[in-house]
Amino acid sequence: MERRKALGLIAATGAAAAFPALPAFGAESGHTAGITGQGKAPAKGGYTFTLDKNVKRTSVRFKNRYGITVAGDLYVPKNAKGKRPALVVSGPFGAVKEQSSGLYANEFARRGYVTLAFDPSFTGESGGTVRDVASPDIYTEDYSAAVDFLGLQRIVDRERIGAQAVCGLSGMALTAAAADSRIKAVATASMYDMSRSMSRGHADYYTREQRQKVVEHLSRQRWIDAEKGTYARLSHEVPFDADGDVAPSNRVLPKTFPADADPVTASFFDYYRTERGYHPRSINSTTAWTATTPMSFFAFPLMTNIDLLAPRKALLVAGAEAHSRYYSEDVKAMAPGTVDLLIVPGADHVDLYDRKDLIPFDRLDEFFTTNLA
Repeated sequence: MERRKALGLIAATGAAAAFPALPAFGAESGHTAGITGQGKAPAKGGYTFTLDKNVKRTSVRFKNRYGITVAGDLYVPKNAKGKRPALVVSGPFGAVKEQSSGLYANEFARRGYVTLAFDPSFTGESGGTVRDVASPDIYTEDYSAAVDFLGLQRIVDRERIGAQAVCGLSGMALTAAAADSRIKAVATASMYDMSRSMSRGHADYYTREQRQKVVEHLSRQRWIDAEKGTYARLSHEVPFDADGDVAPSNRVLPKTFPADADPVTASFFDYYRTERGYHPRSINSTTAWTATTPMSFFAFPLMTNIDLLAPRKALLVAGAEAHSRYYSEDVKAMAPGTVDLLIVPGADHVDLYDRKDLIPFDRLDEFFTTNLA
């Protein structure tokens, strides 16, 4: 299957790629096609959601084991007493803590958890000299560094720390949990395995020849960057044009809504490029990742040690109509005694970023209450 117009793969020409049938843009989900305010900053103090009146939010900083300063927001219930269970929260891939992860952190704090939403290294307000470069290794480490920080807070019971991840940071959360037994339980929403996605394409559609072309494209780009002394920004998931050549874009999403947008592009655009979810520090809202970002994802498979998560548990939540649903289903098949799968009827991939009427917070709360006991 060729992807040319979705998930950041905007080819210059060609029709939209074929995807599983999804609701039409503007149908069944409260989305409004052609919504105004494209590219505007959120009106809630820079956040895309409203802070709950019973929750206190504090900006914090901590270092990971590579010495990079990670920026986060600590959410604490105002009426909290004693030591509380805690959750590390991050994602989606290319988003910032003021977007979906902050919404999740706010909701869990309202329910009594201490939560920490953070920007992965090199993105948002976090440190890292080269901006907007992704590393599956360092992003996985960021989760453990966030656990370090939470476990040093007097209000946190360090034996009851879990992780909640959204979209592309979910793969790193599962990988971190497999390697760090201090993470007692992990839940994901709209999980993506970014290593698999970048190295094999959506639904593993890349042929071996196409994979080699991507490697060659990335390798050439390294020479270009080295010669110029700069870091170009291009598609982190590399598309192909009608002639079978790589056709990267310098943006994740187009500036304006394309008339021929496929449903997946439409759903992402409706979040990142409108007032619903736009943020000026979000890569997905404004720009693209560094062009050579996929190289480390080719070299770092995320689910290799998923069996080491046991006897701890994971709950993967996926929309019934999500183009990414297969990622969660495949991880469930890899670790059936450890991983549970919850399918949300009527939900697509992006709905689980912020649609509180569809996100199963009661079920997630039940999962963490049980597994962080």
